[in-house]
Amino acid sequence: MLRIENLCVSYGDLTALQNVDIHVAPGAFVAIVGANGAGKTTLFKSISGVIPLVSGSMRFDGHDILQVEPARRARLGIAHVPEGRQVFGGLTVLENLEMGAQTDQARREWKQSLDLVYTLFPRLAERTSQLAGTLSGGEQQMVAIGRGLASRPRLLMLDEPSMGLAPAVADAIFECIERVHRESGMAVLLVEQRVAEALHACSYGYVLESGRIALQGNHDAMVNDPRIKQAYLGM
Repeated sequence: MLRIENLCVSYGDLTALQNVDIHVAPGAFVAIVGANGAGKTTLFKSISGVIPLVSGSMRFDGHDILQVEPARRARLGIAHVPEGRQVFGGLTVLENLEMGAQTDQARREWKQSLDLVYTLFPRLAERTSQLAGTLSGGEQQMVAIGRGLASRPRLLMLDEPSMGLAPAVADAIFECIERVHRESGMAVLLVEQRVAEALHACSYGYVLESGRIALQGNHDAMVNDPRIKQAYLGM
């Protein structure tokens, strides 16, 4: 589905990503973990077209997405739920969710999308007319994920969904993400600092360190790797 090869990204003289290869198969749950500054958010921004590449290639379902304008990449079936939630604080919950339904398919399937979001996040159904800026951090994260789902994506990219959330709230968000993947078969690409939770959910994982892929493997290989246990899981 998504294939990234030899990706290099720089900010001036600083190399943020170097020779990064990522593959997300249809229906897969892929996690990319690593410390702050490892390049995880930069990777997502490069996929969405927010920042330019130095070199490398990106293909989604056979399309060269580097030839697709950033504003039109969502039409290919890619939804990016950004770091820090970035909801529209002056709009209601419902209006925020509607912002995700911009493609023709998303508009046709809006009722199904709204039912899905309210089933996953009943709290949002109770706050449909409330301004998003007045919600708690966890509720805003629900809105951000719901807005992504409203676009009817085939690939849902989630950038640090647990950031700034209390552990219990973050656990609930992870459970919802796993449920979306399990029940819809949608491919998920997750960037996350909470390594244990991310690796628990994934079918394949990558460790990003200083802009390079340091480790990769399927679920069993990652959770049993002694280097990951020592460096990230405190074992």
